[in-house]
Amino acid sequence: MFRALLARIPPALDRVGGVCAVCHRWPAAPVCETCVSRFGAPRYRCATCAVALPQELTRCGACLADPPPLDRCLCAVDYVWPWIGCIARFKFEDEPGWAPALVALLRSTPWVEPELEQADWLIPMPLSRGRLAERGYNQAMLLAQALDARRTRADLLLRIRETTPQSRLSRAERLRNLRGALALEPNQAESVRDRHVVLVDDVMTSGASLHAAARVLREAGARRIAALVVARTPAESH
Repeated sequence: MFRALLARIPPALDRVGGVCAVCHRWPAAPVCETCVSRFGAPRYRCATCAVALPQELTRCGACLADPPPLDRCLCAVDYVWPWIGCIARFKFEDEPGWAPALVALLRSTPWVEPELEQADWLIPMPLSRGRLAERGYNQAMLLAQALDARRTRADLLLRIRETTPQSRLSRAERLRNLRGALALEPNQAESVRDRHVVLVDDVMTSGASLHAAARVLREAGARRIAALVVARTPAESH
């Protein structure tokens, strides 16, 4: 399946120059099929937070004890080598051409296609104006557009104040940091009511950002809220 998806990636978007970013073999997609098979094989994961689990489980203990505001959360890979470097190039090193390759990886993940087929809107996690100006693009927006540009809605969810980068904070600090940071565009509330929406982001760490967004959408009447992320930080790294 991944081979067919890689075939859709326009060569001009590949900033790697035809060399696999992991094994450095040529010719290759940004990450070759062999490396995807070796480092990106699907894993059993919690259905609502995507943390890796033993085969016999469908929910992690944390989600059972305190159910998150997401109905479903799906991710392609753990946020470990070699994916940390690939996502860093996409996110921080001005290489937006990584979006199609990362989306191909995401589309190869079990249950992602059915979730996309049922979705009314794909909503990229918003950046603050300052961070957007500094980076030049919103990586979540590029991922959502590569998944389905027609259903991508970047006008629904807004980041209304600057926040400290989440990577520097503990989980409790992340929750406080995001309080009041996200809001629904007032004129677009009816676009969310009774809809199936999918939040899109590159990396999920503690889930604080996605949960804050999901609560805003739930309060606006969204019927189902799922999240698609390329990579999930392992539980022991939170």
